[in-house]
Amino acid sequence: MEKNELSKITTSLPSKLSNILKKINENSLGILFIVDKDFKLVASISDGDIRRILLNEKNNDFLITEESNGINRNPVSLPSNCDIQEIQKLLNTEINGKTIRCIPLLDEQNRIVDYSTRDRARKYSVLEPVIGEEELFNVTDAIKSGWISSKGSYISKFEDSFSLYISGGYSVAVTSGTTALQVGLTTLGIASGDEVIVPNFTFGASINSIINCGAKPVIAEVEEETWTLDPKKIENYISPLTKAIMLVHIYGQPCKIDEIKKIAKKNNLLLIEDCAEAVGAKYKGKIIGTDGDCSCFSFFANKTITTGEGGMVVFKDEKLASKARLLINHGLSSKIKYYHEVAGYNFRMTNMQAAIGVAQMKKIEILLNKRKEIFKIYDDRFKDIPEIILLPKNEWSENSYWLYTLLIKDIKKEKRDELLIKMQNKGIECRPGFYSLNLMEPFKKFAKGDYNISNKLSESSISLPTSSIDRFDQDFIAETLISEIEKIN
Repeated sequence: MEKNELSKITTSLPSKLSNILKKINENSLGILFIVDKDFKLVASISDGDIRRILLNEKNNDFLITEESNGINRNPVSLPSNCDIQEIQKLLNTEINGKTIRCIPLLDEQNRIVDYSTRDRARKYSVLEPVIGEEELFNVTDAIKSGWISSKGSYISKFEDSFSLYISGGYSVAVTSGTTALQVGLTTLGIASGDEVIVPNFTFGASINSIINCGAKPVIAEVEEETWTLDPKKIENYISPLTKAIMLVHIYGQPCKIDEIKKIAKKNNLLLIEDCAEAVGAKYKGKIIGTDGDCSCFSFFANKTITTGEGGMVVFKDEKLASKARLLINHGLSSKIKYYHEVAGYNFRMTNMQAAIGVAQMKKIEILLNKRKEIFKIYDDRFKDIPEIILLPKNEWSENSYWLYTLLIKDIKKEKRDELLIKMQNKGIECRPGFYSLNLMEPFKKFAKGDYNISNKLSESSISLPTSSIDRFDQDFIAETLISEIEKIN
């Protein structure tokens, strides 16, 4: 760090008390670190020290020297090469009833080369994978077995454990949540000339998978009550060419599945569940994933459970699952070597990825409960803030607690984006809501009607850091967000 930057938190002696006080006021940290001519840490002086000095001195602007009473000659510090966890732990520590606000970082010669505060000590990522010793053990075991690619015992173990978790269906492990959707659609026979209804407020993978199958997506509006497909409007988008409805449990928020299933049955339509963000979500007390003709999950690094990259497509029908296995393996016959029965893909999950998945499945309830706790703390912090609208809650569903997302009331996209930048500058990574499909150039031609609700959700939504944070982290994030909203308004 440049010395002119460090000068904000340092001073040399002798110095007038008024100059020290002015500098402390300017850095807003409540403290200055005293250094010698070589920039070695000598002592510190805080605003509290100054108050105590003033009580014992008649002159309010006297000279502070190294011999002066009241300065701290044993300030807390850390070596510059220590890890972030050590810094964070110390910043959460109280000494004599006061929380440490600033820590000087020293080189081997005891010179200040950097400093850490709560703002600087950590960058809060939106989502991070939770990987432990068992994942490492399983991957090592997979490597030692020689089966590092698309064969090996961990693949079937992962598929079986996933089917058991969602209480049914036939699971097929694939390379991503996106390929899960494409395999599901293709297996169900959706192709050129078919139309598939898809919600406007979703990640682009939902609509891309339809296009990549040669079918035509039809973009449908969502409802405020769930942020998902509005059952009351679905039939407005049905035509003689409609083959399927793709529902998306956005941000882990379950759709009104029963109502949508009735519409699908009434109109003889297939139902595809995009559960990419909804591992562990519940609908009427039951874990989602077995209501559609196929259900598709993602295990990307930022999902509740991960395989790095990876996905799962689940079918009700065993024959369809067998067809999917054929498709993801180049369409190769299981009976005649190197004979292609159909034109297929190479969408196979590797044994190493599945090895991670097997370990992740064992801790899924722990991960879900941790996220649930994070959601509750955020909700409690924001529930009385009039500028913030929380993710809807319904008695008949339970969110998967994937990514904590809220709305900023009456905010325009430009101001929302400005807010994201301000949070980033504080070391807090936040995500904007997904762009509505109808607003993006590749998909505009598939729009039909007005999308006031989904467009409003898109431009006013913000996702906050949701994993690997404690109560202290959440308080800091929440306080920062509230403060920045007040400044913008």
